[in-house]
Amino acid sequence: MFDTPEDLAAHLTPSSLLSNSLISAGQPTDLPSFIVEPLKQNLQQNLLDWYAQQGRDLPWRQSRDPYRIWISEVMLQQTQVKTVIPYYERWLEQFPAIAPLASARQEQVLKAWEGLGYYARARNLHRTAQIIVEHHHSTFPDALAIALTLPGIGRTTAGGILSAAFDQPVPILDGNVKRVLARLVALRIPPNRALKTLWALSETILDWQQPRNFNQALMDLGATVCTPKRPTCPVCPWNRYCEAHRLTMQNDLPLSDQRSPLPHKMIGVAVIWHEDGRILIDRRRQEGLLGGLWEFPGGKVEPGETIEACIQREIQEELGIEVEVGDRLITIDHAYSHFRVTLNVHHCRHLGGEPQPLECDEVRWVSLDEIDQFPFPKANTQIIAALRKASSKP
Repeated sequence: MFDTPEDLAAHLTPSSLLSNSLISAGQPTDLPSFIVEPLKQNLQQNLLDWYAQQGRDLPWRQSRDPYRIWISEVMLQQTQVKTVIPYYERWLEQFPAIAPLASARQEQVLKAWEGLGYYARARNLHRTAQIIVEHHHSTFPDALAIALTLPGIGRTTAGGILSAAFDQPVPILDGNVKRVLARLVALRIPPNRALKTLWALSETILDWQQPRNFNQALMDLGATVCTPKRPTCPVCPWNRYCEAHRLTMQNDLPLSDQRSPLPHKMIGVAVIWHEDGRILIDRRRQEGLLGGLWEFPGGKVEPGETIEACIQREIQEELGIEVEVGDRLITIDHAYSHFRVTLNVHHCRHLGGEPQPLECDEVRWVSLDEIDQFPFPKANTQIIAALRKASSKP
């Protein structure tokens, strides 16, 4: 964060016209208009001209319905466009408006989201739809201050919705935009350490006459031209203003924070068989990374503990039952955003005790034919596939 223009100037290349103008971006009334306005107008016009020719034709851009735009903005958090499009289309078939989403069971919502990851997004969509029905007459609010109070809607998501749906001049700062702006001014620290500055720049260059198109264009520029690796600077509408391009630093910027190696967790997982052929699954508590999803029970292997001992202990602690650990079914390696796991999955036989939801919300015996009705984390779907493969063998 930068508290003074001098702090900011220390991290920008001082020779550029844009960088000099940006030094006062947080105080636009102090900025000499003969420096800012011509440059800002050129940036705006060049970007909008490029967007008119090269902008992406995406399903949510064919609508001004704030509901559809909201769904797309949330799905696009941490997820690529090509992955989102089929989910988006299926979602609208199942939940075509706010009211049907609000009245759906959470399990239905999570099942529709299954495979997209970051499941808090789906839970927040569901809760926000209920709030909008209860307090806003089933209409997405068009006031920024109200939008920001809704679960799962931060400043960038709110800006994306309000500018795209209502053409309001609200800035955005998603990952693509951070990268574009950091290169534009040759920012010499990681973008996440200069968010105040980048928000100021995003607001300063926003075209108040065409905010919808400008924000969409800015995102497209980062997604298709100013890409993380090998940006195609020759076709960029801003190349003549870009400090990173001028200094041939476009492949070096933006700078990244050094990351520690991802923690690795070994997990013992039980596929517990009832004598009648059903399998025991449990539903995770609402809080946490995978809250509300169903899973095969298990837990973290303690130091010095075998996989078999881990499974027996975890099943006793979580469900209050005894099991006999049998053969290994499958081993799965899976990475989340902040850690990775290895799931060591074993067949288990139920020996005694009535399953209880001691550390989960619900437990249920299900057949393999019924299991597709329940939303599972992505890694668990590989377990289901392995079970089906095993059951199909003669």
